[in-house]
Amino acid sequence: MKILGIESSCDETAAAVVEDGRTVLSNAVASQVEEHRLYGGVVPEIASRRHCEAICGVVRAALEDAKTDLSEIDAIAVTAAPGLIGALLVGVNFAKGLALSSGKPLVPVHHLRSHIAANYITFPELEPPFLCLVVSGGHSHIVQVDDYTKLRVLGRTRDDAAGEAFDKAARAMGIPYPGGVEMDKIAEKGNDNAYRLPRPVVDGAPFDFSFSGLKTNVINLIHNAEQRGETIHVADLAASYRKAVVDCLTRSFLAAARATGAKKLAIAGGVSANSLLRRTLESECKRLGLAFYRPELRYCGDNGAMVASQGFYEYQAGNTAGPDLNARAEMPVELSFAYEPSASFKRNR
Repeated sequence: MKILGIESSCDETAAAVVEDGRTVLSNAVASQVEEHRLYGGVVPEIASRRHCEAICGVVRAALEDAKTDLSEIDAIAVTAAPGLIGALLVGVNFAKGLALSSGKPLVPVHHLRSHIAANYITFPELEPPFLCLVVSGGHSHIVQVDDYTKLRVLGRTRDDAAGEAFDKAARAMGIPYPGGVEMDKIAEKGNDNAYRLPRPVVDGAPFDFSFSGLKTNVINLIHNAEQRGETIHVADLAASYRKAVVDCLTRSFLAAARATGAKKLAIAGGVSANSLLRRTLESECKRLGLAFYRPELRYCGDNGAMVASQGFYEYQAGNTAGPDLNARAEMPVELSFAYEPSASFKRNR
């Protein structure tokens, strides 16, 4: 079964064709990073406009690269939540029009579920149940994946997401956008014991995270040094901060693994590309005798392949939609889009 996946939740316009949820036939991405770099972050209005300009060409490229005609596609999957609402609407409305005109089933996909599914592409042997740490610019969750479409959140951030904490601290250090990615590179050259930073805990919730205080601590450290005329060693501070964030993520994730008895651990989302996080969890899982899974770097960021992969399993579960589908800026990962296809979508199948 071939699924066309469409992604437009933030600043990447992406489309891909994936067969049976595991085999990537194409993966086209139009990135807006260079334009948003001018503003130090994603500007939602600009992102939405660029999606409008790019989406036709990206979908066409995905089909051409897969050497597949639209008539050979079995269903069209699209990220419908969560994300920037204007950006989401571009992808959702394009997918609705494409499904209506072609008579193909429309499959709405949750963005975090698709990040988890990136592991199915990298590791075709991976099957639920397993525990997944989903970390990105907007989300930090520990998710128990009981089945492909049955998930339960065990822990989450109480304030900033890990990616957001990286980006904001990076900006304070003078590191260019995208801050988390650039900080990771700089941190590789620094001493992660140079600065003593806190490892916040959430009282009574060992699986939850809190990064706001850690981020504020670093910003205050930088401001105080500037006021005293002291020089901050950016590589050392970046390394120390990265180590603190990774320590917090690892501590809660492994605590959840112990409590649930999970034998398979996975990571997903943009921050899953962080080199220290990957090394640390790989080492800890090896020490504890646990299986560890992480997506290839090209599938850590937003892409259409992960949407198509999860779309395959959503379609198998009967989670399809009609022309009344709407994008949602927020939506719990536990919930499925459960729409009955309308008559207008059924007639041409």
